[in-house]
Amino acid sequence: MVDVAGSNGKQKTARDMIVSLALIGIAAAVVYFLALPHNDHSPDLKRVDYRVELITARRAVSYPVAAPEGLPDTWKATSVRFQGQNSDRWHLGFQTPDGQYVQVEQSSTQKPAEFIEQASQGASATRRTEKAGGRTWTRYTGGRYDALVLQGAPGSTTVVAGTASFEELTAMAAALRME
Repeated sequence: MVDVAGSNGKQKTARDMIVSLALIGIAAAVVYFLALPHNDHSPDLKRVDYRVELITARRAVSYPVAAPEGLPDTWKATSVRFQGQNSDRWHLGFQTPDGQYVQVEQSSTQKPAEFIEQASQGASATRRTEKAGGRTWTRYTGGRYDALVLQGAPGSTTVVAGTASFEELTAMAAALRME
């Protein structure tokens, strides 16, 4: 004799479980698409004024500190740091018109190889150079950032690095005034 009621109960339980899972999946999809905010745009970064830190750095260090002059307003300064107590490291970060990142890093006390490694996020020197701002910069590629590096002129290592294209890195390097 075949137990019809037993097999029918197992089928009903499995069917109910599949229906429940489908309903949970639909509810989760509705919550995901309607209730959670979806913003594919990068956050709007606040523009910073770096003039006070620039004046402080230029008074405190023995090398000419680099800062851009003449960049369009579409380049937004987003970060500035001067570490004068432990080192003489200068940092200035910008958001480019197309939303990429460019930073200017300088130091005269840190070993150039270590400084370039840190500032360029692991990029490696190439045999290519760029002329910008009357100076010859060495191209670095790879790592997290691409970079342009100016060594020993005058008395410091300067790195222009970021996620931006080499055209934008070159534009920043050309705009740098070292005083």
